Amino acid sequence: MIYLELFLTFLKIGAFTFGGGYAMLPLIQEDVVAHGWMELSQMVDFIAVSESTPGPFAVNIATYVGSEVGGIFGAVCATLGVVLPSFVIILIVAGCYEKFKQSSIVRGCMYGLKPAVVGLIGSAIVSVVATVFIPSGFSLAIFKDIATYVSLVIFAIAVVLSLKKVHPIIIICLSALLGILTGYVL
Repeated sequence: MIYLELFLTFLKIGAFTFGGGYAMLPLIQEDVVAHGWMELSQMVDFIAVSESTPGPFAVNIATYVGSEVGGIFGAVCATLGVVLPSFVIILIVAGCYEKFKQSSIVRGCMYGLKPAVVGLIGSAIVSVVATVFIPSGFSLAIFKDIATYVSLVIFAIAVVLSLKKVHPIIIICLSALLGILTGYVL
């Protein structure tokens, strides 16, 4: 039954990923593609849409994948699955905050989790960059395609603007506008 499969898949993702939506991205990509729910190139599009819409990234992408696979009820199952572990953990931690606050075990755990989260986010970045810039694998033929150059320019502009602390909404809108213009020109 697809609804139970969506719920359990996103429950596992929500339960075993620390660090927010971007840290979940490698697991989401792996599980969604492994189940055959969509191709990696579709995931990149869903990532762009999820990032561009209001709300938490993980909730947006779970809802979107769930709706693509199982309609409205699929969206509800996937979304509930991804948020339920965090909700339960927050309730437990909030109830025991004073005991956990000074614990050397908890501080050590958080110290160890930080680099792992950065590594997971880095892995997601590499995967998305590879899918966008070299979807057919690396070869010199990709440099003959004008769309590759335009994508690299948009990527570079987004990175520079991000480093200059330009608001993400402006970067997203500008990137979308450049993409639309490129689509009309090419």
